Amino acid sequence: MKPAVEMPEKPEPIRKERVIRFAEFPPAQVSEAADFLGGRAGLDIVPDVADRSITVVYDLYEHSLEEIESALEDMGFHLECSLLDKLVRALIHYSEETEIHNLDAPRRLLKKSQNEAYTHAWERHPHGDHDDTPPEWREYK
Repeated sequence: MKPAVEMPEKPEPIRKERVIRFAEFPPAQVSEAADFLGGRAGLDIVPDVADRSITVVYDLYEHSLEEIESALEDMGFHLECSLLDKLVRALIHYSEETEIHNLDAPRRLLKKSQNEAYTHAWERHPHGDHDDTPPEWREYK
């Protein structure tokens, strides 16, 4: 009999819910953008025409806000460009990029590496057990 091959566990999805705001002009962008994003797999779209925004829910393993916004801009949609919206988007892009990078990083035990660092520092640091007196003088009688 062949041994069973273990399949790697599928990681838990990291669900993100973001609001994408659109500029006032050209009008009717929200419904067109919702139709465009609705055709992509792994995206849940909730348009809000009154607020000129779309709420997007996605798994970080499959999509990122930066990728979604880039696709919208490539299709000619105009996102809200107030200073606050730009700052919020930049912060979200950075945090998602960092989170994605950390998901690929190998796990390491911080305790072990921290203990090794303290051990090496303790060995090099003169402490109470250290005596500069030569051994022949310590035993002199």
